[in-house]
Amino acid sequence: MANYDFSRTGPHSTRRQFLTGVAAAGAMMVGSSGFPNVARAQTTDAKRGGHFRIGIGSGSSTDSLDPALYHDTFMMSLGRSLHGYLADINAEGELVGELAVQWEPSSDAKTWNFKLRKDVVFHNGKTLDADDVVASINHHRGDQSQSGAKGIVDAIEDIRADGPHIVVIKLKEGNADFPFMMEDYTLAILPQKDGKVDVSGVGCGGYQLDGIDFGVKAIAKRFENYWKPNSAWFDSVETLAIHDTVARTNALTTGQIHAMDRCDLKTVRLLERDRRVEIASVAGTQHYTLPMLVDVAPFDNVDVRLALKCSIDRQQLLDTVLYGHGQLGNDHPIAPGTRDFAVDLPQRQYDPDKAKFHLSKAGLSSLSVDLSASDAAFAGAVDSAVIYQQNAQKSGISINVVREPADGYWENVWLKKPWCLSYWGGRPTADWMFSQFYAAGVSLNETRWKNPRFNKLLVAARPELDVKKRAEMYTEMQAICRDDGGSVIPLFANYVNAVSRKIGHGKIGSSRDLDGFRCAERWWFAT
Repeated sequence: MANYDFSRTGPHSTRRQFLTGVAAAGAMMVGSSGFPNVARAQTTDAKRGGHFRIGIGSGSSTDSLDPALYHDTFMMSLGRSLHGYLADINAEGELVGELAVQWEPSSDAKTWNFKLRKDVVFHNGKTLDADDVVASINHHRGDQSQSGAKGIVDAIEDIRADGPHIVVIKLKEGNADFPFMMEDYTLAILPQKDGKVDVSGVGCGGYQLDGIDFGVKAIAKRFENYWKPNSAWFDSVETLAIHDTVARTNALTTGQIHAMDRCDLKTVRLLERDRRVEIASVAGTQHYTLPMLVDVAPFDNVDVRLALKCSIDRQQLLDTVLYGHGQLGNDHPIAPGTRDFAVDLPQRQYDPDKAKFHLSKAGLSSLSVDLSASDAAFAGAVDSAVIYQQNAQKSGISINVVREPADGYWENVWLKKPWCLSYWGGRPTADWMFSQFYAAGVSLNETRWKNPRFNKLLVAARPELDVKKRAEMYTEMQAICRDDGGSVIPLFANYVNAVSRKIGHGKIGSSRDLDGFRCAERWWFAT
């Protein structure tokens, strides 16, 4: 059995150690697609102190401190400050131990033993033990669970404590990438009493909640008994919900906040001229999709789908919608630069003649279809649809762009209208991404796509401990998705954040926005 031990090096195991085994195959290395992933300073330059303020483009009065109910980036960012997780993705894109110092799979990757740290204390003074982990995972399980992690924990057949520092998780089927799922933002480890977890905001993270006004702001203070050295540098952190991009930008340039997410790409070049501000544009797994319901005509014809995939100018979208802050998509959801990315799969190009060929194979000389669009899907979604409309005319395809209201878009359009625009934040492994969003019958399969060969490979690859064999299967699955799947996936969008130059940081991680939502833990005041 492979054994992944992070206790000797703490949370920052070396790449060589990580790449020597099964779960090591999950390393997620992504570049910055031409934009520097700036690391102005080393952590040796860091110092404690100061009140750090973050502007987040989300947040709602209906938010909850229960991690199972985190639905927006405001709570995801705050949660990473308050809570600890069994595993973490570091700034290098590697999966490393956090509350778990070691994990070990059975030979069929069906049973996993997690060994816990012994020096972890919750904000309420309780010492972490295996019962806390069991109760925290069970919090998301059950038929009545509304947790965002339900799709993850449904794979668990049994979970139990084996003494105070060992947790044994038995899966319904083998999964060589299972430890990756334990870093999901919903799966925070909480203190328990009599099997019930405390969802009041008490955690074992670097900061302790000091007050929250849902939909407005939250304040947290550094937890002095935090187990992790060389982190959580600020005295306190204030997270502010500032939905309007212009307002967030003004707050940054006037010094009211020190960092913001979701820069306006149309004006980011103007912001770059401000010497007080750094633009951090980092390539990750976030991508834009145009899902077609494959059980609805004409999208039930694979040649119609291929004609549409050949009729979009991806480079034009990259240049005009993302202003270069991204990478080309290839009609599958695995990001360039990640471990599982199929590097030898040819990039699909804008080719009106090939689109006409596929229309002809479908028995059509022309095609007219509706495309539902709203900027609720992603910033620039409507512009993207209009550009696509213009591109497709050369293929004999008429795309009628139906402008949908932003209010209720996800309830009334997505998963309901035959063709629309959408986006995904992505996942660090192919199995996680494919299993949650592309497998036959799963609730979040936004195209209702079912491909027998794809689903057979998905099941076969999941427990496979041979890294080479798994890579071959995931390459074939990406090709199947590309050539048969129901989504046009034209772009992978960078995470584009802005940071005051008063803030120091190392390499910025690309697993999610704002350094994997770890900015409060990893950054510090440089001046």
